[in-house]
This record gives sequence, C-alpha cells and structure tokens, in this order.
Amino acid sequence: IDRVVRFGRALRRLGLGPRDHVALIGENRVQWAIAYLAIVTFDMVVVPIDKSLQENEVLTILHASDAKAVVFSETFRDTVVSRVHAVRAVRHLIDMDLPTRDGRVQSMAEMMAGEEGAAGAADFPLSDPDALAIVVFTSGSMGRAKGVMLSQRNITANLLGMLSMIEIGPGDRFLSVLPIHHTYECTCGFLCPLFGGGSIHFARSLKTVVEDLQRVRATILLAVPLLYDKMYRRITAALEEKALLKALVPSIKAAAAVGERVGLRNARRRLFKKVHARFGGAIRIFIAGGAAPDPEVARGLRALGFTFLQGYGLTETSPILTLNRLRRFRDDSAGLPLPNVELAIVEPDAEGRGEIAARGPSVMLGYYKDPDATRGVMRDGWFLTGDLGYIDPDG
Repeated sequence: IDRVVRFGRALRRLGLGPRDHVALIGENRVQWAIAYLAIVTFDMVVVPIDKSLQENEVLTILHASDAKAVVFSETFRDTVVSRVHAVRAVRHLIDMDLPTRDGRVQSMAEMMAGEEGAAGAADFPLSDPDALAIVVFTSGSMGRAKGVMLSQRNITANLLGMLSMIEIGPGDRFLSVLPIHHTYECTCGFLCPLFGGGSIHFARSLKTVVEDLQRVRATILLAVPLLYDKMYRRITAALEEKALLKALVPSIKAAAAVGERVGLRNARRRLFKKVHARFGGAIRIFIAGGAAPDPEVARGLRALGFTFLQGYGLTETSPILTLNRLRRFRDDSAGLPLPNVELAIVEPDAEGRGEIAARGPSVMLGYYKDPDATRGVMRDGWFLTGDLGYIDPDG
C-alpha cells in the first residue's frame, strides 16, 4: 500500500487530478499492479491497454481514450516516446523501468522515491462509486474497438459475488498467467486475491507456467481452456509412458472415487501425489474462462484429484456472470449466476435456446463516447451479450 500511495501522490504532483485518464501498458508485473491501484485509488480513470496490439492500434486507443498520461514498460518505450506527439492530450510519459528521468520521460521509481511520509486519510480522495473508473477497449475483431466503461461499484459487486461462491483467503497464492489488461485476469486474478487477502505471483512466461506453479506453490490458477488441455495431455502422456501404470490408472481412479464417497477426503490427491507435486503440490482450484472447456479434460483433471471449475462472463459485465461452485458443478455448464446477477434468455427457440441477457450491478456504464453502440446492447436495463445459451432446470 505504501508504494501505491507514493505513486498516487507523485501522479497528483504532476498535476493529474480526479477524472483524468491515465493509460497503462506493460507485462504482468508488480509495477503494473502498483500503477493500476494508484490511478484508481486517487480517483483517476485507468485505461489498461493490450500489450499485444500493433503500434498504430496503441496510438488509436491513446487518442480515443483522452489519456493525459501514459505509464509503460521499457518494451513500449520506442512506441510511446517516438509516436505519442501525435496524441495531443498526452502530457506525461512515465517509464516503469527507467532508473532516473530522461528528458520528458519520467521514471516511476524516481517518482515514488521522491514521496515521503506514511499514508494518511488525506491521501485517499472520496470517490463516487458509480463514476467512471476504468475504460477497457475491446479487441475490435468484429469492427472498431469500443471502450467499455466500468465503475468501482461494477468491479466491487463482481468481487463480492465471486467471493460468495468461492472462498479465497490469506493462504491462497494466485499465479498470474493471462494478460492482466483483460478484465478476466485483472478482476479475477489480480483484484480478487487482494480483496480476499491472498497474494499474486506473476508467471515469467507461458512456457514456464509449470515451473512457476512449483516455485510459488500456487493454490489457484486462472487460465483459458487451451492451457488446461495442454496440461492434461502432458499428464496423460506421462502416465501412458509406463505400461503398468497405464493399466492401473483406471482402477486407481475408481478406487479413489469410492474412497471419497465413503468419507476419505482427498483420496485422489493422495493416490496421485506425484502428479500434484508436478504442479507444486498445493493447487486447490483450477478455474477456466474465456471459452468453454472440454468436459473430458475437466473430468480427467478431477479424476486425478484436482478441483476444476468454469465460469462465464464478458468485459461488459466486469466480467463474471456465472460460476460453478466447489460442491455444485457441471462440466457441461457455465455454472450458476452470481447472487447479484439476473440472467434471462431473449427470444428462446423451441428448446429454450436464445440470446443471453444479464442485469445487475456489475453491468457496464456503457461504451465510451459511443451512445449508439450502448443503445444497441442495452434493453430496458438488460445487457444483451450476443451469446447463445439456455437455462436448465437447475438454474
């Protein structure tokens, strides 16, 4: 919290104030987290930018978002410094990696070092929970990118809803793998563990995920289905390399299932101890999002003693709408709605399938400077997701 307050003070000293927009681009890292929290805490508006975008796309978002400052990692120094003159609103450039100021480029470390004194009540301005706090630009794969406007109430409502369905506490260690600019990783993999008292550890790369799980002994991993597919295939391949073990695995899985049904907790985890050790030995929950996971992979990981859950949501809903519970789950379902979320099916067909609509406190404020696009997805307080689904008798 001390670093967050120091950086927030430094931003304010630059002349940035409430409602000013600050863009943020970089890898998953501590400096990104500090910058994000400082911007929002000091009542500014954060604009997280996808680090995989092309140079012209980054500049387009800087222009469209009305950003007055940009906080960036050294990777994006050339893009920002050499081209940002084309974006008139940008007045301040802040490098996460620069040790000292270089011309007009400020050093984040130097800015924080220049702020002294412990954090006090005066450091935290009063914020309107319903005011704009975050602008997240969508990929624009179906057309021009739109800026999704989220408030602090949107995010807090989503956090409260998630934590009412999955318990997260001080002993939990999240491994951050997915791009942190995305609302899925930012809300669920970054803000959620902080909100629940856990900790976040940043993976060095996708290639080192297994090593990083071992290194930090992560308890929770959020990822897309493709990553779990690869993990499960590797586990299966390793087991099949040993002919005798391959023959025994089905019997071991069955015996473990029976054991758990008669009260032997964590029987699968004990029988497949070496498999769990491969992932650090502390994994409590695997959570999948971003697409529908393969039910075979979900069942396979669960048969090995892993808890595997999936959820569903969109950037426009902060993002989670539904989530399976630890003891109430379906591998072929996106789960139950969060307690503060209402879902409906618009114009269902004979089988009950139709467009999913959502209503609740986590639904976005709208699209930035695009009232026509906002009207196109909002109907009488309901957000039209554009996704098809149905609600079964279990909800």
